[in-house]
Amino acid sequence: MVKVSFKPPPGTAGATWPAIVVGLFVAFGGVLFGYDTGTISGILAMDYWKQEFSTQADGTITASEDSLIVSILSAGTFFGALAAAPFADLLGRRIGLLAAVGFVFNFGVILQTASTSQPLFIAGRFFAGFGVGLLSAMIPMYQSETAPKWIRGVIVGSYQLAITIGLLLAAIVNNATKSRMDSGSYRIPIAVQFLWSLILVVGLFILPETPRYLIKMDRYDEAAKSLGKLRRLPVDHPAVVEELNEVQSNHLYEMSLGKSSYIECFKGTLGKRLLTGCLLQSLQQLTGVNFIFYYGTQYFLRAGFQSPFVIQVITNCVNVASTFPGLYMVEKLGRRNLLLLGAIGMCVCQYIVAITGTVAGTSDLPAQRASIAFVCIYIFFFASSWGPVAWVVTGELYPLKARAKCLSMTTASNWLLNWAIAYATPYMVDEKGANLQSKVFFVWGTFCLICIAFVWLMIYETKGLSLEQVDELYGVVNKAWKSKAFVPQVSFADVDHGKQRGMSLTEIGEGQTRKRSVQHDEVLTGEKTVT
Repeated sequence: MVKVSFKPPPGTAGATWPAIVVGLFVAFGGVLFGYDTGTISGILAMDYWKQEFSTQADGTITASEDSLIVSILSAGTFFGALAAAPFADLLGRRIGLLAAVGFVFNFGVILQTASTSQPLFIAGRFFAGFGVGLLSAMIPMYQSETAPKWIRGVIVGSYQLAITIGLLLAAIVNNATKSRMDSGSYRIPIAVQFLWSLILVVGLFILPETPRYLIKMDRYDEAAKSLGKLRRLPVDHPAVVEELNEVQSNHLYEMSLGKSSYIECFKGTLGKRLLTGCLLQSLQQLTGVNFIFYYGTQYFLRAGFQSPFVIQVITNCVNVASTFPGLYMVEKLGRRNLLLLGAIGMCVCQYIVAITGTVAGTSDLPAQRASIAFVCIYIFFFASSWGPVAWVVTGELYPLKARAKCLSMTTASNWLLNWAIAYATPYMVDEKGANLQSKVFFVWGTFCLICIAFVWLMIYETKGLSLEQVDELYGVVNKAWKSKAFVPQVSFADVDHGKQRGMSLTEIGEGQTRKRSVQHDEVLTGEKTVT
């Protein structure tokens, strides 16, 4: 049985709490992500905002305006996620995050706060989205490159917890200002984001650069200082030297197989990993969770539900609370099992909501209550599985040479689908469009069914492995369902890049295993002779 605790395994040198604290603090960037995406659901339903920003004589917002205002954030995040690779590789993980928060994101918030009409508001949402896109790719990257392997899943998963907290804070602030008949109704929720960004900016001035990025840039001495700070050990301590040598040797091995170009990202096992990450992030969106958080207030309002703003607060509370068991189970059950469990639970709940709303109708009070209950159960399954684990898995998948590029593309896949859903949903549920109403949950439920097959066929178990051992896993195991039996054999520090160039990791691992076996036999023979 795997126990999740903040205590390192026996024999671990140095302290690990600094790396844990650093990883958890960086996760705070998820609050910006969640809060920014969550504010729009309530703002679009505010009477003053509709009166001020409407272009129609009756003071309403059209479906096309609705979809543009909501989806433009996702369009910005898509381009921001793609831009994260040059940001993270040229500026570094830490400075890249600082630029994304301090300049790009805050510029978008300024435009939204100052706006009194749709064009400036839309421009502000695009730039804020661009900043959020940068953060969404670079934060899991920073966390995975600094976190100890035995608790990496919890630390990277905490990013999703921060997102859910941001969504909850947005729902609470929206609920507090919704009745104001002045610009404070929407300006207060938007301007609060300056506080979240200030906290993150101050911390980023203090945090170290990741040791793996410094190794990638051939700055070994700085990498040793950074890792020494994270482990509270001197730079010449054997544990620091050993860990850095393994990272450096793995990087040299990967570079010997090919350059870190975008084209290389689509070849061999790296291409397989990129496809896995892109599909995982895309399917996370296609489970329909952002239908609840983008359009939940409006959907509940139009469907005749009582107290739609309160319902939105309740669903966000469930979202936050349910993430905690996910952080526990990601190390206990593993990535693969938890994603399977979550997909099955979400599928069942979505179909029940769809059938209830279609057969009984949303005007029936018992049907309303049943629908809300199963929406909350669905959110539990999402928040405890696909919410955090998608970020954990993609943060672990890629080798150092291509990590920034691959993570930017997988995160961009998330935002591309996020944009498509945000843009299409008003047309899917609006009376003048497809008028699906509750039937839209059949769509999400079917995608959850696809998620089950995807996890079984493509998700490898990476629990307890170092990022370098994940490279070996994909090099020697060709079936996802066989990954649980994987035992690392390769020490990259012992790889002879001259003699073993072109050899597969399976061949290298078998050679090192034979060598260790021979050395072990020689030691035993020597002991017997002495005796």
